[in-house]
Amino acid sequence: MDWKLQVVMLPVADVDRAKEFYVAKLGFHLDVDHHPSDSFRVVQMTPPGSACSITVGIGVTDAEPGSMRGLHLIVDDIEAAHAQLADAGVDLGVGIQHFVDGVPTPGPDPEMRDFGSFIFFSDPDGNTWAVQHVNGKEPAT
Repeated sequence: MDWKLQVVMLPVADVDRAKEFYVAKLGFHLDVDHHPSDSFRVVQMTPPGSACSITVGIGVTDAEPGSMRGLHLIVDDIEAAHAQLADAGVDLGVGIQHFVDGVPTPGPDPEMRDFGSFIFFSDPDGNTWAVQHVNGKEPAT
């Protein structure tokens, strides 16, 4: 039996600000914005190419805004992802980095190995994300 992750509930303080960040800055697809009452609103957004969505809203989670840590997005070109995020005005801290003996080191993995290069950022509420390079290709030797 397949078990597929469908939605991650993301705690935010301001639904419209979160929607603007994820749709306008990150390019997520807006799937649903349903607001039947003042006490309930659900906004579901999906990263391009993903089968899993995020949901923000009112009355959808009791977690503290900004408390989600370490969500991962996978891309096949970390440098193109960096350029896209930077062009959108996302604060990327030190930019692309890789790890040498467990220590964050500036720049992409020199061998461009899968799972070897990262970009870290936060949304306006402080929920943290990692963008990880995975293209399924063996590095040139």
